[in-house]
Amino acid sequence: MIYLDNAATSFPKPEAVVKAVERAMLAPASPGRSGHAAAHAASRTVYRARKGMAKIFGASDPERVCFAPNVTWAINAAVGGFGLGPGAHVLSGSLEHNSTARPLALISGASGIEWEAVPPGPDGVLDPEEFRRRLRADTRLIVLNHASNVTGALAPAREIKEAAGDVPMIVDTAQTAGSVPLDGMASWADVICFTGHKGLLGPTGTGGLCIREGTPFRPLAVGGSGSRSESLEHPDFLPDALEAGTQNTHGLAGLAAAAEFLLAAGVENVRAHEMRLTGIFMEGASKVPGLAFLGPGPGDPRRVATVSVVMEGISSSDLARRLEEGYGIMTRSGLHCAPMAHRASGSFPGGATRFSFGLFNTEEEAVAAAGALGEIAAGRGRR
Repeated sequence: MIYLDNAATSFPKPEAVVKAVERAMLAPASPGRSGHAAAHAASRTVYRARKGMAKIFGASDPERVCFAPNVTWAINAAVGGFGLGPGAHVLSGSLEHNSTARPLALISGASGIEWEAVPPGPDGVLDPEEFRRRLRADTRLIVLNHASNVTGALAPAREIKEAAGDVPMIVDTAQTAGSVPLDGMASWADVICFTGHKGLLGPTGTGGLCIREGTPFRPLAVGGSGSRSESLEHPDFLPDALEAGTQNTHGLAGLAAAAEFLLAAGVENVRAHEMRLTGIFMEGASKVPGLAFLGPGPGDPRRVATVSVVMEGISSSDLARRLEEGYGIMTRSGLHCAPMAHRASGSFPGGATRFSFGLFNTEEEAVAAAGALGEIAAGRGRR
């Protein structure tokens, strides 16, 4: 098996992550729900995860990291947390995943909020000046996918934030956290949303928000918090305000171990490795007749290790099937829960076949993937 679907879920997980989840599964208690030693141990595990994620994003206060089941929940909480009302104008990119697009479509349809999606330039990358030109007096929020899960295009998020001035920004780091160095992002991004099971190398069912000091918020859900139990009002302080209900302690144990693994390995080294493999693959695949890439081309640093291709004369699903059945190469085909990105890239409605490299892939696998595409295009593909 050659696993090239890391943009969906990274595989394999580091051994330390697997062992951390196993230890947590064998331990009793929930964090913050009892006063005995096992409950305190569970709380320490969650705090380790909080500290690790704070370091990943460069946040000075781990209490501003609030955990959630996944990045979709986090984005919904972030968008709802600003309490936007009728007449508000919201900007996003045109490469957004449905995790962003659907919450924005919901509030724009139900609350009288105007949502405007900014298209990428001819090179497939968003232009900060285009955001500046579209700013209005009633612009209240910018929501941005830091990297497209379809085209791999890396958004110039900080430059867009600088162009936006005081307008708050939510950054979706589902495709960059753990794979791209983000240790300064907490100083300028108002809300960072993340998921644990992709580049962060953690378990599914983990994610959250990192909220900058002074950023307003309100809970998406309320309930048990383990604090201020005497009151019917939900706590108004972080992280409790955004963590109603029992946390996924087992998953967060794995996320804590994953963050520590990445910090020791160096996210910059992960980035260099993944981009080296991407370059090898794209250079080889660029020689395949009838094959087109979506997004920035080979050697462009404004991308992540996600490469979607369209092959003339074969559907994306058939190409993915032939790659798996003939070569053991696992990819993802279709619209990737991001029809906006496919429309912007000209690959709607047929979609594309996506190759996404991770820390544990090798140069030999990148060469093999490009070679498989060449054989299939030449009609010599294995069956």
